[in-house]
Amino acid sequence: MERIISLLPSAAEIICLVGGEQEMVARSHEGGHDFPSTIQKLPILTRSKTSFTTSADVDCQVSAALAQGDSLYDLDVDQLKVLKPTIIVTQDLCNVCSIDLVSVQRVASKMDPRPEIVTLNPTSVAEVMESITTVGNAIGRQENAAKVRSELEGRIQRCIDVATQVTQDTPDYQPKKVMFFEWTDPIYPAGHWTPEMIEMAGGVHPINPPGIPSKRVSVADVVATQPDVLIICPCGLDLETTRKEYALLKEKEWFRDLSSQATTVALVDGNQMFNRSGPRLVECTEWLVMLLHDRPDFEPVGFPWERVK
Repeated sequence: MERIISLLPSAAEIICLVGGEQEMVARSHEGGHDFPSTIQKLPILTRSKTSFTTSADVDCQVSAALAQGDSLYDLDVDQLKVLKPTIIVTQDLCNVCSIDLVSVQRVASKMDPRPEIVTLNPTSVAEVMESITTVGNAIGRQENAAKVRSELEGRIQRCIDVATQVTQDTPDYQPKKVMFFEWTDPIYPAGHWTPEMIEMAGGVHPINPPGIPSKRVSVADVVATQPDVLIICPCGLDLETTRKEYALLKEKEWFRDLSSQATTVALVDGNQMFNRSGPRLVECTEWLVMLLHDRPDFEPVGFPWERVK
């Protein structure tokens, strides 16, 4: 029997989805390790060195730490060794989101027996789906992973089909322009898979095309896109905290002007949705279909969001 540690919330979701939950022995600290709820009882191996106050302040904390070459997280090395994992699932895509790969490798290299490290670094929807296969193969759940992946890909295709049909039925159809705030101060628009999902759902994200990492942009760049839809979904923040960040945005004249011109403004729990490269990105794509095409039948049950316009 494997002994699995997840240091990435999306990995935990995949592990559980393909049938490996009973073999998990620990997780990271992130609030993202909240799904399914049953894994919250597991030992926690990491701790953040930053604390959330406002988006602007967190950006300063992160920038200062990275400038010094410091990790943003502490790893409980002693507890990790006691647990004797056979597999550690982590990532090397974003040192801001989870503990860095080098820190994990350094500890694992000194363990006997040495655990297998499975690294997930998806930058597209297809690569997120491939992560399911990768995890399934690593933990001996190949058949379950194949079934789960097939079902999820079928749901994605259904979203694409809706957008395609709308285009075919409406010759002069103009896709809605979306401005997706992955961070609000400074402004980081959606990156990697999210712009791709917006296009799958029949919209466009002109400020940052699919496959490109999220990068800081100016207010002028945002305003120039003249978006129809604003989605505020800060990475790692729950809906309650997102409401507070939205209130700060509304204090700024440029944002008030932008939102007055938009047809739709929505707040989304970025801790659970969109910013987590796991199977629930499919729910996010379905939600986008609902939002962009007024298709309530596509809204996932319990999706954590609210419409403010």
